[in-house]
Amino acid sequence: MRGFTLVELLVVLALMGLALTVASPLIGNALPGTEMRAAARDVATGLRYARSLAISSNSDVTFDVDVEAQRFAVSQSTRNGRFPKDSVVTLTTARSELFGSGGGSIRFFPDGTSTGGGVEIVRDKRRFVITVDWLTGRVAITP
Repeated sequence: MRGFTLVELLVVLALMGLALTVASPLIGNALPGTEMRAAARDVATGLRYARSLAISSNSDVTFDVDVEAQRFAVSQSTRNGRFPKDSVVTLTTARSELFGSGGGSIRFFPDGTSTGGGVEIVRDKRRFVITVDWLTGRVAITP
């Protein structure tokens, strides 16, 4: 039986280590954009879930955003999430849905409509705006 010598294995391991060292910064630079895009999708998913929950439960459901703590949550649910570190979050909503300077909510009604509004996530030069149409409750992401 033939196999590999110890020297051959060490050479392969050294080449793999060198390749990993060179590729790591490239992968790390791509992650912030991916993290921001994932956060925007998470917020949009939470908003859509809140709307469907309001329709199915026949009651008001809110999507709560805590700007200072960098968190969001759906009322009447365990669904919650965090915004990316070092991001600036801005909530636009009806005045009646604001709670202090630290955030507010977007309310969905049993007929699928909402108070409307949006969540803007900005970090470095990346910006995502997730909007909710007040009349239809439709959620859209704008990069």
